[in-house]
Amino acid sequence: MQVSKSFRLHIGLFGRRNVGKSSILNALCSQEVSIVSEIAGTTTDPVEKPMELLPLGPVLFIDTAGIDDTGALGEKRIEKTMKVFDRTDLGLIISTSGEWGDFEELILKELKDRGIPVVVVLNKSDLGGCNECLTRNFASEKIIFVETSALNGLGIPELRQAILKIAPDDFINRPGIVSDLVEPGEAAILVVPIDKEAPKGRLILPQVQTIRDLLDNDSFCMVVKERELREAFSRLNKPPKLVVTDSQAFLKVAADTPPEIPITSFSILFARYQGDLPEMVKGAMAIDKLKTGDKVLIAEACSHHPIGEDIGTVKIPRWLTQYVGGKLEFVHHRGHDFPENLAEFKLIIHCGACMWNRREMLSRLMKARLAGVPLTNYGLTIAYSLGIFERALQPFPAALYIYKNSQKNQ
Repeated sequence: MQVSKSFRLHIGLFGRRNVGKSSILNALCSQEVSIVSEIAGTTTDPVEKPMELLPLGPVLFIDTAGIDDTGALGEKRIEKTMKVFDRTDLGLIISTSGEWGDFEELILKELKDRGIPVVVVLNKSDLGGCNECLTRNFASEKIIFVETSALNGLGIPELRQAILKIAPDDFINRPGIVSDLVEPGEAAILVVPIDKEAPKGRLILPQVQTIRDLLDNDSFCMVVKERELREAFSRLNKPPKLVVTDSQAFLKVAADTPPEIPITSFSILFARYQGDLPEMVKGAMAIDKLKTGDKVLIAEACSHHPIGEDIGTVKIPRWLTQYVGGKLEFVHHRGHDFPENLAEFKLIIHCGACMWNRREMLSRLMKARLAGVPLTNYGLTIAYSLGIFERALQPFPAALYIYKNSQKNQ
């Protein structure tokens, strides 16, 4: 069964043209994933290869174009390569065994500045020994390096071991989506509306992942539509620990759920799981500062055709406009595209990013922070604009404290 990208460790391969990035990827995967050629610049768009790297688990290798590409087309390739840093959890810098210069230093600095663990791969070592001064510098700076020859497989097992050694701890020991809120043996009710945007014959990824997290935690799970919630409560001889709803059904679920039972939404759970919930809570509170004419960016990880009452293009703009009491200017971006100039926006509203790895969501939060623009997500925006923000944060004491403290200081 296919594993979502959000569960895979994203490993980026970076370097100059023709240093053997694609050959290293093929050797790591034991198959021809990327085209290999003596012609420099063969790799154009990033090439992705999902695989199982045991005992680490599911990973996604991303082969990139050379960082030293030239010409107008080369600049576009470099742009795409630079965007891969945003979703890289672990970086491999590929160079030939005796070559290390400004391009490699640029990649190393980019990875270090982002706090991304790195392995230097000194490839083509069968053609000549490595520069001893260079390897001493790596050792003194505690940079892990491996000598390889993708042609004959030299050093590939050692490279796999180096990847396992420096894999980020927050990937290996990542906390659950909801399991810390619902103890083993306790129950949660998940409210899943079935509307036009619900995929036929299946549930959307955040709902599936939440169910699996509860089952892995030995917790009970009841899944209902919003119209069945009251009946569900009447059939339980013990109240659930938590009710989780699709954000679009927030008002009805809040009205039908007894006040002593905490509620939240899948989207807010993913603000915590994929991003930074306290930071996004602060972002949602910036809604109160919006004025008529302000520009709001709505960013969605998935590229899909909006249907009917689409949440990002129709419902959120409508609820925000009603809350502000005036017309706002909404700009939409989908997929990995993200504006370079964020300063023109007063607020960024992001989807739950369930299809991405956490690194890319954190990269966007960092860019927004550097631009001084608050960022929040769909669920938090809906709860705030509908007036049920405090109740939606009830399961998260630290985030709730941020909101209540800000209310006191106003």
